[in-house]
Amino acid sequence: MTDETAEGLLPDSDLLRDLTPQVVAIVTRRCGDFYDAEDAVQEALVEAVRTWPERGIPENPRGWLVTTAMHRLVDAKRSESRRRDRERADHLAEPERQETYADTFASGSASAADDSLDVLLLCCHPSLTPASAVALTLRAVGGLTTREIANAYLVPEKTMAQRISRAKATIKGRSLGIDGSADLAARIPAMLKVLYLLFNEGYVATEGDHLQRVDLCAEAIRLARLARGALARMTGSGHGELGGLLALMLLLDARRPARVDAHGAVVPLADQDRSLWRPESTREGVTLVETVIGTGRPGTYQIQAAIAALHNRAASAEETDWLQITALYGLLEKVAPGPIVTLNKAVAVGYADGPGPALALVDGLLRDSDDSFADHARVPAVRAHLLELAGDLDGAAAAYDLAAARATNLAERRFLTSKAAALRDARW
Repeated sequence: MTDETAEGLLPDSDLLRDLTPQVVAIVTRRCGDFYDAEDAVQEALVEAVRTWPERGIPENPRGWLVTTAMHRLVDAKRSESRRRDRERADHLAEPERQETYADTFASGSASAADDSLDVLLLCCHPSLTPASAVALTLRAVGGLTTREIANAYLVPEKTMAQRISRAKATIKGRSLGIDGSADLAARIPAMLKVLYLLFNEGYVATEGDHLQRVDLCAEAIRLARLARGALARMTGSGHGELGGLLALMLLLDARRPARVDAHGAVVPLADQDRSLWRPESTREGVTLVETVIGTGRPGTYQIQAAIAALHNRAASAEETDWLQITALYGLLEKVAPGPIVTLNKAVAVGYADGPGPALALVDGLLRDSDDSFADHARVPAVRAHLLELAGDLDGAAAAYDLAAARATNLAERRFLTSKAAALRDARW
């Protein structure tokens, strides 16, 4: 099956993204096979991008996509079983019945929300690796083509196609739908992790020349909204951790316009022009934090969102409530202990209590952690920042050099290199 795209031809691409998981769910339930259904829907989406700009969006776009995908599925299955294909072709050849089937799924936002959540949870199945789950989610729920996903992650299209194919093979035979509240609760953590990874890849790109990939951040936020709305309808609650994750994304994304300068250079949080931060995203994020905090035992994403809210509420870097942020990182260490959490806490301690205690915290962390963490670029970057606060400019410059050597994102590497150079210039 093909996976071509005609970028820029369809004026309302959000419509296709909203419809994609619904159509995938409908076709999967119709044919009983997510693996083939997802391929067929991709071809239907390509056909929509190709024909809708010229012919206009159909009156029933979801029904059109379902019918087109079913036709593609029939064509693909023809070589496997002529008898079964004739039966399906006979069914699809009757316009009146075809329209009736399409109309069955043309109304009712509740059904659409359920379908979207079902497909999202299947794509985020715990049996998948995080990288595979992210790629499959972007395709089956986000409506992106394999080529678009490969471009976003700066890998060859063939490599991404293989990753998606392996992911689909891993969950082949698993059904859509949730088998009770226990099944739903078991699947949600994997979904949260996938959405968080997707946003993080957009917020600080692992590879490439640009710090941010705005489209990935936007897609993660869109999917989190979709999931929260569906969960609220199904359970009567928006789910505290999912609300916390959405709040965290909104608060971080609010700062996006100030994170790079006109030349694409990284601007650290303390130096950002906060007048450029998007107030509507901050307001929504802060409101969400206030809504989900206190509804139960706070989780990882809720605590991170509370920390982000304190940064966004501060009118300037100097007015940041570092004592409260330090306390929240202490809580986060208890809920989700890990070296990255402690490293981030060290930065807060550096501002709240001074660089001395913070450097001691980092040194103790390095003694207790494995080599893979010690080799992470963020470790020397944090040390460099704390040494700079302590007035050790030579030590800070050396640490910035080390961090730059380990950085894989070129924008970050340029920033770290420029920091080292600026400190050396300050010595003369």
